[in-house]
Amino acid sequence: MTAVLQALDLTKTFGAVKALDGFTLEIPEGGVFGVLGPNGAGKSTLFRIWLGLVRPTDGRALVRGEPAGKPRRIGSMIETPRFPPFLTAVQTLQMLALAGGVRLTDADVLARLERVGLAEAAQRNVRGFSVGMMQRLGVAAALLGDPPLIILDEPTSGMDPAGIQEMRAFIRSLADRDGVTVVLASHQLAEVQKVCDRVAIIDHGRLAAQGRVADLVAGQERLRIAATPLDAVLEVLGARGARDGDGVLAD
Repeated sequence: MTAVLQALDLTKTFGAVKALDGFTLEIPEGGVFGVLGPNGAGKSTLFRIWLGLVRPTDGRALVRGEPAGKPRRIGSMIETPRFPPFLTAVQTLQMLALAGGVRLTDADVLARLERVGLAEAAQRNVRGFSVGMMQRLGVAAALLGDPPLIILDEPTSGMDPAGIQEMRAFIRSLADRDGVTVVLASHQLAEVQKVCDRVAIIDHGRLAAQGRVADLVAGQERLRIAATPLDAVLEVLGARGARDGDGVLAD
């Protein structure tokens, strides 16, 4: 499989804090790939490096085989998005499309808002949006220009249960219907279980494990464990994980 994103022995330090510590991972094209780990594990830093927003201290980050940071079509939403509060949802997407050189008709804008569940709020000022609604608008903004690859950091954060279900279904439709490669970060195993095909577990800036979600959930095959101590993997999996020699099985 062709790798759309690669992290090759990535290290990133912020003062005395080592956010990434020799992190290596390849993400294949197609489907939904989850990066799972507790808060502060290094997920957002990894995404920012791939997007060219942060430079690594050491190692290499590649996007489709080329150094990260070069102009390319990647949609992204990192952390809770912020938009001018005096604009409506429609005006926000129109402004962002214009700034990005994307030509959209009014019908195009409304269709994108409908896909993320904001059709009824299209003409409302975003100052009154909840956190979950801002997340939806952020995802709609990330898809302007129809990028073949989209990176989402905690896309269901702040949503109610119904909104979470809708967003998960939407993310799956991006991969299954539109052929978009989706890479998302989450700190919840249930999140990646519901929507992802493959998952990598990150802890303290290091790769703890990676494998197919079906294997992780069913426990039929052992996840490939990296050099990180198994305790880190077990901490993320909680009651679903158990030691099995030098590997981890899900219950």
